[in-house]
Amino acid sequence: MKKYLWVLLLLAIALPTAAYDFLRPVKGAIKGGYDFWVYTPTDYFYSLERTPVIIFLHGASLCGNNLNRVRRYGPLDAIVRGREIDALTIVPQNPGGAWNPKKIMDVLDWVKANYACDTTRVYVIGMSLGGYGTMDVCGTYPDRIAGGIAMCGGTSLKDVSGLGKLPFWIIHGTADRAVPISRSRSVVQQLQDTGNDTRLRYTWLQGGNHGTPARIFYMKKTYEWLFSHCLLDKNRPVNKDIDISMGDIQKAYSDIHNGTPDPEIINGPSITTGNEY
Repeated sequence: MKKYLWVLLLLAIALPTAAYDFLRPVKGAIKGGYDFWVYTPTDYFYSLERTPVIIFLHGASLCGNNLNRVRRYGPLDAIVRGREIDALTIVPQNPGGAWNPKKIMDVLDWVKANYACDTTRVYVIGMSLGGYGTMDVCGTYPDRIAGGIAMCGGTSLKDVSGLGKLPFWIIHGTADRAVPISRSRSVVQQLQDTGNDTRLRYTWLQGGNHGTPARIFYMKKTYEWLFSHCLLDKNRPVNKDIDISMGDIQKAYSDIHNGTPDPEIINGPSITTGNEY
């Protein structure tokens, strides 16, 4: 009997694993809340309480009730294609309309109750409609989120002061026709006018369209920047040592093992619907 158990163990070790093996769909777990994916990193059981958490908020083109849609681009797609992201990665699906910050926190609370993780290193990243959601949730709960990146979005918050309380990076393409760059610039200006921008970074991608920032999900330095922040950091300074340029974006897939996403998904109408926000 022991011999067979050893054989089974050796087979389990020898069999190759894929990112799909660590994906779990969670449906109907939160009454009136979002359904979502949870990705468990391969070394999770060795780190447990030291494992950070990333929450990805998608754009309007992925709204609906089919969870597989939210894997078309973003961190989950990057992981499947070979980008190593050593974090519990949460990807909720918005059925439609604006992202609800409270419902996003409900998802985080569910994950915290069911998975060991580092609650001092929770990060939110999103683009377009998800960029709006990222600003809204980070500005509402800056004491729960260690850092955030909002791309080609804006905010529905009347008071944006909360975005000055955590390391926050706003990124937008200057040639974005779906969500004008003025939406992001307005937030930056409000924080600057109130002297609340010491933890703020912003990058304007010259000539970048609405789909351009999607490549940032596939870059190693994106996650290095996020992971460099923690709620326990004294005064919670923003990391200014890591930059993201158009040159970086053009090489976003150069070190990914399993190829690049479909160009239509990254640059075309699959992301840009004309009314993303």
